Amino acid sequence: MRRRFKGENTRAVHLPAPPVPAQTPTAPPVWRTSGFAFAGAQEHADLVHQGGGYLYSRVDNPTADAFAQAVAALEGATVADVAAQAFASGMAAVSAVFLAFTKAGAHVVAPLALYGGTFDLLQEIFGRFGVAADFVDMTDLEQVRAAIRPTTRVVWAETLSTPTMSVADLPALANLAHARGALLAVDSTVATPVLCRPLEYHVDLVVHSATKYFGGHGDATGGVVCGRRELVEKIRRVRIMTGGQLAPDEAFLLRRGLETLPLRVRRQCDSASQFAAAIAKHPAVKAVDYPGLTGHPGHRLARRLFDEGPEGTRFGAVVTVTPHGGRDAGLAFADALRLARSATSLGGTHTSVGHVGTTSHAGRDDAALLRAGIDPGAVRFSIGLEDAADLIADATDALDVVARVTARRAEAPIGA
Repeated sequence: MRRRFKGENTRAVHLPAPPVPAQTPTAPPVWRTSGFAFAGAQEHADLVHQGGGYLYSRVDNPTADAFAQAVAALEGATVADVAAQAFASGMAAVSAVFLAFTKAGAHVVAPLALYGGTFDLLQEIFGRFGVAADFVDMTDLEQVRAAIRPTTRVVWAETLSTPTMSVADLPALANLAHARGALLAVDSTVATPVLCRPLEYHVDLVVHSATKYFGGHGDATGGVVCGRRELVEKIRRVRIMTGGQLAPDEAFLLRRGLETLPLRVRRQCDSASQFAAAIAKHPAVKAVDYPGLTGHPGHRLARRLFDEGPEGTRFGAVVTVTPHGGRDAGLAFADALRLARSATSLGGTHTSVGHVGTTSHAGRDDAALLRAGIDPGAVRFSIGLEDAADLIADATDALDVVARVTARRAEAPIGA
């Protein structure tokens, strides 16, 4: 009987399976697949109904899981049974928290100086579905206490808020939230686990935009939520149903970034401390917001909550500089910089800047900014890996330009 050979199309589709090495790879593989095959129909059915394996990458993917587990290990270094879920972006992670733990009639307490994306999400999306939110000064515990209602389900805080760089009293906020039956969820993007691990202070859920410091090179977008396993399982269900899974290529890059996270953040914090101290002395500067400065209202709290390294307490790598002269002076300052560049996001190798009122908090007018403690002239620096002396020289030169322009305007005749 003549042997029948499979056709060319079948041969092309059914190539030999790739080898599975017996040795452990030193770098994790990228599982770039949308689906998985099974030994038979029964295994397929068992996974659909019982879980316990990989079925479909919208549900779970090994590369995304590797990243999530790595973050859980860093955030939960001293806390038992911490789990995590990875998302396609930081805002997908934020959304999952509110989708999992609020519903119509629920209430949220959040900071006045809240990140603009989270503020808009609560106001424009969740507000439409009957979730109310109050925005208060989270550094004033009495304001927080007064804002919590019987319907409050989530108290939302930021370990370090930008651009004011206010420091959240995590243990006190946890006590306030738990006493009223609410969860405390914390956006710890700017702090990273190198500065502070909120779960150690009885925070329920920690959220990161992994796009920032975790990736660290501005080439991958993602988010992650970690916390107690039973809470994170609810987050996972939301992720599956809303399709917010992190892609495997992004997950690989973000996990790789974690291996150098302490080295990068320590260097960035050290440069930020030098930068803040030097720029605060410039006569054109109205204010510098950085908790490493002894005059910052969160300085003592940061010393209590944040980690010490060989170089001392780490206060973060974001510095907000406000020149005299209001919104126009802030825009002129950002434009006059030559080394630091105007760019979205933060936490990368390059120092990036943004005029707060027209970028991260663009939805608020000057009055709303001032109510949140943000000067309309504020310019946020995310300090990168450049030499601190070069960054200081760049900002000093730019401030000199702003000072000269401001002086000429003051001297010009009225109506000129």
